[in-house]
Amino acid sequence: MAYQSYRRTTLGITLQESLDELIQTQKITKDLAHQVQLQFDKAINTALANRVGNRVNFKGSLNAYRFVENVWTFILNDVEFKEVTGLVRVDKVKIVACDGVNQKLNPGSV
Repeated sequence: MAYQSYRRTTLGITLQESLDELIQTQKITKDLAHQVQLQFDKAINTALANRVGNRVNFKGSLNAYRFVENVWTFILNDVEFKEVTGLVRVDKVKIVACDGVNQKLNPGSV
């Protein structure tokens, strides 16, 4: 399955819970729920590609990193985020970076 971290957001989790409830009450089929999830994936990818234009620079101390199944994970300490409007400092940040190439979803995953 392609890795879609946005499915773990509040919006993605709520959508999945709603679809599961509709399937359990037999209001929709699993196939329809799958189609809804695919449409959600397309809409999120389009929005991220076309609507996100902010740029942020950051620096910090690299604590740990790993690369597993085309997913990079970085853990940084004492991080400073700089953008046009200001500066934010945090103690610890975890960054998960996924391959942005379109991948075919596993049909059994909803």
